[in-house]
Amino acid sequence: MNAIVTGATKGIGLSVVKHLAANNYNLALCARNKTDLKNLVHELSHQYPHLEIFYFVADFSNGEQVKLFAEFVSTHFVFTDVLINNAGLFISSTLFDEAEEDLKNQMQLNLYAPHYLCKHFGRQMKVSRKGHIINICSVASTQLVAAAASYSISKTALLGLTRLLREELMPHSVKVSAILPGSTLTASWEGSQIPADRFIDPDDIARAVISCLNMSPGTNVDEIVIRPLRGNV
Repeated sequence: MNAIVTGATKGIGLSVVKHLAANNYNLALCARNKTDLKNLVHELSHQYPHLEIFYFVADFSNGEQVKLFAEFVSTHFVFTDVLINNAGLFISSTLFDEAEEDLKNQMQLNLYAPHYLCKHFGRQMKVSRKGHIINICSVASTQLVAAAASYSISKTALLGLTRLLREELMPHSVKVSAILPGSTLTASWEGSQIPADRFIDPDDIARAVISCLNMSPGTNVDEIVIRPLRGNV
């Protein structure tokens, strides 16, 4: 089985990658930092020498690099069984205080990049009548956060894309799932004095991904909402 993970070297993406490798998925990974990618692939290749693991350095704020990554994957995998769109951008700002480019930049990372990859690999899945697309959305996709205005807009759009894909690919036996995490303990919270147990562990998101993938052939997990026990930070 072959899987793609975007934003593969940190936080949720890194946890998802490690769980996929442990479940015997060949991997095509991308992130912006080449050193982080090389170190991750080296670690995984040592631990799982039977797997094929490829990496591609890409900055998804550039649409052309999204396309190059898709082409790269297609040269290494005859078929992609799983696409996990995890890469994203979070900018904390109210609508009236945000910078002029905030909406554009977050839409590129959080919507346009996964939109392209969903169409590129979704076409193959549709023809082959198999495959699974999982988009990492956010609780902000359904519970808009005024302090993260354009982020909420972009993640709402990603959930809309996921729901549309689900309907369009349903007759073709392709699975589509959305995972909506709340506050998750990732690098963006480094330096915070908030206790770790107020956050979701990224491994819990990864376990949810694996659970979706392990469902019986006739079952699709449409959406999973995961929140900290005591509510979002």
